[in-house]
Amino acid sequence: MSIEQDLATIARQEQLLCFERFDEHTAWELGTRLKMAAEKRGASVAIDVTLAGRTVFSYAMPGTSPNNADWIRRKRNTVQHFHRSSYGFGLQLERDKADLSGKFGLSNSDYAVHGGSFPVRVSTIGSIGAITISGLPQREDHKMVVAVLADLLGKPLAELALD
Repeated sequence: MSIEQDLATIARQEQLLCFERFDEHTAWELGTRLKMAAEKRGASVAIDVTLAGRTVFSYAMPGTSPNNADWIRRKRNTVQHFHRSSYGFGLQLERDKADLSGKFGLSNSDYAVHGGSFPVRVSTIGSIGAITISGLPQREDHKMVVAVLADLLGKPLAELALD
């Protein structure tokens, strides 16, 4: 797919993967589903779900390191700042031949535009948090989050998949 096609698909993901309500119980279900999806794949990832600025689910699978926690922090900061997926925002910057520092004055030590963080959106409110994983290549991190969200929300993944 081209960057333009990916950006259109990600915009659709961000629009349709929206909750009617989201609380700590939903975060737990989402986090455990991400853990099970990673285990099924034989992958080792760190998982973080935030709600209103606080972590409500966090898990680091065997094989992850403190480096994964830092990637989570930086990707999550991007989602919380722009209310967009970290992968989609990174692709937009790539398309525009821009970077966080030059365009927004944001430090790469605090923000990352790599795949794996996705906004938690509630239909009546908007963005209220972030779902973030780290441990796979960035496109795969993004795809895993989207697949688990689509399943949890009962949305057809075939209509939302990047590939």
